[in-house]
Amino acid sequence: MDKSAYPHNPRQKRRLLAIAIALLAAFSLLATSCGNDDDAPEATEAPQATEEPTAPEPTEPMDDPRGDALGDGSLGIVEVEEGDAIQIRSLQAITGDVAFFGLPIDRAAYLAVDDYGPVNGFDVDLGTSLDDLCGNDGGQAAAQIVVADEDVIGVLGTSCSGAAVAAAPLITDAGMVMISGGNTSPALTSDLAGTAGPNHVRGYYRTAHNDLYQGAAMAKFVFGELGFSTAAAIHDGDPYTQGLAQAFADSFEAEGGTITGFSAVNKDDTDMVPVLTEIAAGAPQALFFPIFQPAGDFIADQAPGVSGLEDTVLLAADGVLNDNYLALPQTTGMYFSGPDQRFGQNVNQSTGRSADELTAAYEERHGEVPSSAFWAHGYDAATILLDAIAAASWVEDGSLMIDRQGVRDYLYALRDYRGIIGTLNCDDFGDCGSSKITVVQNIGGEENVQDSLNNVVFSYEP
Repeated sequence: MDKSAYPHNPRQKRRLLAIAIALLAAFSLLATSCGNDDDAPEATEAPQATEEPTAPEPTEPMDDPRGDALGDGSLGIVEVEEGDAIQIRSLQAITGDVAFFGLPIDRAAYLAVDDYGPVNGFDVDLGTSLDDLCGNDGGQAAAQIVVADEDVIGVLGTSCSGAAVAAAPLITDAGMVMISGGNTSPALTSDLAGTAGPNHVRGYYRTAHNDLYQGAAMAKFVFGELGFSTAAAIHDGDPYTQGLAQAFADSFEAEGGTITGFSAVNKDDTDMVPVLTEIAAGAPQALFFPIFQPAGDFIADQAPGVSGLEDTVLLAADGVLNDNYLALPQTTGMYFSGPDQRFGQNVNQSTGRSADELTAAYEERHGEVPSSAFWAHGYDAATILLDAIAAASWVEDGSLMIDRQGVRDYLYALRDYRGIIGTLNCDDFGDCGSSKITVVQNIGGEENVQDSLNNVVFSYEP
């Protein structure tokens, strides 16, 4: 052992001894504290730390079955059960003297429904066509039939403005919508300056133009193209005929012309000489009578025989812009205003069908081409209604739920819709249609009807 590792200095020895004694005492105390003393209380186990309560795992929110369907339910929700069909209706003038006007619109609606197909997986049922009889009574009676069926979402119609005056309030009060392909009276929508017409109701729309445009078009043609400074007008008291006659008169005076007479006939009058004699007293260069048949037949036939009207140019409008009237010999050379029918290669964006395809399909199904100017307006009216239903509906528990307010919301917001008649934009008063108006001159002869419809001598687009 190497003794050199141990100290030889006494002071160092005493120091080391003190350290050893202190260490010995410390070890003694430690042994005592760690011993088994029977008198000491038993040690208890330290309580186990409890786990903090954990929040349940967040669950994915259940998908809202409505998705992004339009509407707030304020007008009610229509449920179409699985296996049932969506109900809409067509209300047009399909009998009587103006059947030529309403039938093509009605038929075009059925074509549109067939071309469109199911809406969100549900078929669409147009039911049996209803007749507005081109009048107030017919419109009211048919509307009462419609609103009795609470499942109906919307109505395509009416053809005639007079029928719409009675039908629209009943239909829209029931929460349904009404979209016309033939109504043109400003009274049903607005004055185009922000003021509602006297017969305007929310939920009413139309693809047909507002006659303030048509009146302006004919006035500009007579004053600017024909160079006439005097004109007169005749109506039959119907909201359409009176509204258009007044629109023409107001626009003609705004152009700088003079209205020499403004008179009315009854729809069932056959002797027009008394009224024509009254008109002749003002010696007008042009006479505008935007009325229906058969009254329009008698005016065209009798006017040239009334003294003072021998050289007066006769003018009519889209109410008689049809095969029957253009084929009458007394209408040869007359001028007619109406919607621009130069559809070209226009395609309906909802069905992908072009104007040419639809004309061919119409002729194949009905054995004739459409006889009135508004058949394409009827087709577009049907497709925007179906689009509106699609946008306001959702499938829930196998049923299709349709929000009535959502249907209206879609239509009021319609912008830049590509239809057969052109681009559609709905305003706050329900005017959705194209404002393009043309004036055609009748070549004459039953064999030249289509050529006359294509014989455009003036175009107007505000």
